[in-house]
Amino acid sequence: MADYAKKVSKKALAKSFRNWYYGNLTCFSQEHMQTFGYLVSMLPVIEDLYDKKEDQTRALQTYSAFFNTEPQIGTMIVGVTVGLEEARANGEAIDDDTINGIRAGLMGPLAGIGDSLIVGTLIPILLGIAMGLSEGGSPLGAIFYIVVWNLLAYFGMRFAYYRGYDLGGAAVEALVGPSATALREAITTVGTMVIGGVAATWVSISTALTLPGGGTLQGTLDGIYPKLLPLIFTVFCWWLMAKKKMSPIITMLILLVIAFLGACCGFFGAATIASVA
Repeated sequence: MADYAKKVSKKALAKSFRNWYYGNLTCFSQEHMQTFGYLVSMLPVIEDLYDKKEDQTRALQTYSAFFNTEPQIGTMIVGVTVGLEEARANGEAIDDDTINGIRAGLMGPLAGIGDSLIVGTLIPILLGIAMGLSEGGSPLGAIFYIVVWNLLAYFGMRFAYYRGYDLGGAAVEALVGPSATALREAITTVGTMVIGGVAATWVSISTALTLPGGGTLQGTLDGIYPKLLPLIFTVFCWWLMAKKKMSPIITMLILLVIAFLGACCGFFGAATIASVA
């Protein structure tokens, strides 16, 4: 870590981590996801670094942007931004766009890693062992899972948080130096690729429209540009929320209306209606 005049105290770091550990899904909604949990975890850090209320308010506004990732592995992102905020409080040329660019660029890739490693591997293994220990109605399986999972989650997340904090401070030179723009663009590009892959995999939209000469419109589109309709709908949602400043709730209602009208005129099939709903 750099030798800054302003340092986040050990007490503030510990409280910040506890706030994230216990409250990463605080006020969870489709519109905000983990935004408020992130904001609460940064509150002790901001209060520790800034004395004036107006400075604290300005700094906290940075963390009001949308955030969502896998909570355990994603703890590292919180630690990284704590290190970056500490550097900013000491006069380093780090702005809101830099911090939010790092957050947005990392939350997708780390979510993929966390979902595979934690949700898809570790938890099923622990549950398998617990189920074996529960044969005959024994409470040992439940006790095993509760104790082991909480110990692994707590100490694993704590390690990721403090490693992220160390990385945040060590990354300052790269973020404000000549390679800063290239680095931010690289992280953003990786995040965009992950979002594209997720959209192509999970957004299931197809048309049931048949062509006069035989065949289906979907078959023709697949031959020209596979996954074209999911791409159009993904870009459309981005346009509504990013350019027209519509909330996710309003965006979902608009999609439901489009799906309903499309089903009425025979453009969409039942599978598309179910996926949108």
